[in-house]
Parts: sequence; C-alpha cells; structure tokens
Amino acid sequence: MTLYDYLYFVILPVLAVSVLLIFVRFLLGPTLSDRVVSLDLLITTGVGIIAVYSIITNQPTFLDIAMILALIAFLGTVAFSYYLEKREKND
Repeated sequence: MTLYDYLYFVILPVLAVSVLLIFVRFLLGPTLSDRVVSLDLLITTGVGIIAVYSIITNQPTFLDIAMILALIAFLGTVAFSYYLEKREKND
C-alpha cells in the first residue's frame, strides 16, 4: 500500500466522517460556545482535507491556503473568547 492509497482509502474517509459528525454537533449544540468550537474544528478538519489534497495533487500552493485558513480560524476563536469575556463582565 503506497502513501497515495493510504490517503485515498483511509485518511479521506476518516476526515469525511469527522466532518459529518462535527456538522451534527454544530447543528445540535445547545450553547453558543459548542457551536463556535464545532465551527473551529470544522475549519481545522477542512485544513486537513486541503493538506491531503495538496499532497495527492503535488501542489504546494494549497498548503499556503490551508495555513491562511487556519490563521483565520484561530483569530476567529480568539475574537469569540474576547467577546465572551466582555459579555460576562457586563452581566
């Protein structure tokens, strides 16, 4: 089994199933924090899918795109935590 077979038949199906499970948590999450964490995890899983696609197609440009997307997701999570901190101080 080569690396490409492993990526096609093991890693991509695992990432696809995890995207479905994370999306269910995003829809059913009882609190806003659950939804934000699941959205962050969904973006992180998307970064993993982009990285696997970059390896399969031998296009290193996609890794740059994945890194930018991960940075945007991190900044969004930091902004949300800042918002929650300010909201708790006002209550």
